[in-house]
Amino acid sequence: MKSNKTIIVIGGGAAGFFTAINSAINFPDANIFILEKSNKLLTKVKISGGGRCNVANSTFENNELVKNYPRGEKELRQVFSQFSVTDTINWFEQRGVKLNTEVDGRIFPVSNSSETIINLFLSEAKKYKIKIKLNEEVVSLEKSKNNLIIVTTKINKFTADKVICCIGGFNQQRNYQFLKLCGHTVDELVPSLFTLNLTKSGITKLMGLSVKNGIIKIVGTNFEEVGAILITHWGFSGPAVLKLSAFAAYEFFKSNYNLLIAINWIGNLNQEQTIKELNLNLVEKSLIVNSPKFQIPKRLWEYLLNKSEINLNKTWNELSKKEINNFAVTLTYDIYKISGKTTFKEEFVTAGGVNLKEINFKTMESKIFPNLFFCGEVINVDGVTGGFNFQNAWSTAWIAAK
Repeated sequence: MKSNKTIIVIGGGAAGFFTAINSAINFPDANIFILEKSNKLLTKVKISGGGRCNVANSTFENNELVKNYPRGEKELRQVFSQFSVTDTINWFEQRGVKLNTEVDGRIFPVSNSSETIINLFLSEAKKYKIKIKLNEEVVSLEKSKNNLIIVTTKINKFTADKVICCIGGFNQQRNYQFLKLCGHTVDELVPSLFTLNLTKSGITKLMGLSVKNGIIKIVGTNFEEVGAILITHWGFSGPAVLKLSAFAAYEFFKSNYNLLIAINWIGNLNQEQTIKELNLNLVEKSLIVNSPKFQIPKRLWEYLLNKSEINLNKTWNELSKKEINNFAVTLTYDIYKISGKTTFKEEFVTAGGVNLKEINFKTMESKIFPNLFFCGEVINVDGVTGGFNFQNAWSTAWIAAK
């Protein structure tokens, strides 16, 4: 790019700052603006990871990494081959931000504070003389002569050689109106990454209890996920639930978040195998309620016995074949009625966005509107919890900045 060209970045979030900073590194003579429609910057960075900012995940193998994205898996193979998790770690550490990987693979700044990332972005923006303008909501993009783009906000007009759109994910189509006016398709917007609410159920009294390797399934579909399941005072949460909510986002939306789920509290055993395992205990004379199996917490074990209509004063050797069978069903196919959802903490994620077929993933440039680029969650890519959405933001932003 020749000197004195203008690059406008729409959106003052994670992807916006990352692409603006990298654009300034790549094109030191360019005039770079960040236009943010609100009066705040980096709001999602601030709340990410409970205020600690989960910058990435230590899934270093790209073939495994892409499996954490319900939408965009194929396209992200190309993206992550250009800017990987290792590249993310190096980028931050080269700028003085030391990172720490936790046992579950999530990567945080050693400071355990999102302010570390925010301060880095703000200082880098200042260093590269990036101009930040707040309360500048973009309402239209128009092609001008000489391949320039006129960017109109509610209060100003700007002219740019290149525009990089990093507005994030929203749940309302009106936020994407200026992109539709450019000819882009915006795929249906639905929530992703949420916890499940139950109609009245006694299991919510066990809030705080969890199993490590359960299976949660939407009854009548092929959607199921394996992992930790947490009982909350409103229903279910935990990694398996959040992953199900992401991969089955449109299924939940279609049902208006009213459907049946089945939980296998054991995870690695089916009903027939569970019956065999339970039969091994029939020689015992101890009370069944006092000897929980399969690493199920004692209070949950008691709840599941009650649900199977097994007398809590019975010993193992007093159980009938019918009771064993009923208990095996409850342990492996325990059905609940879902009646709504709750956003996971404050980290809302949206499925949907700019249609992937309209973007060149080698460059992140629009195939429809020349010199317009996309990165982050504005496109129809979303990841499960654990740092994957930020990795999409860093990688797509880095490519757009090239």
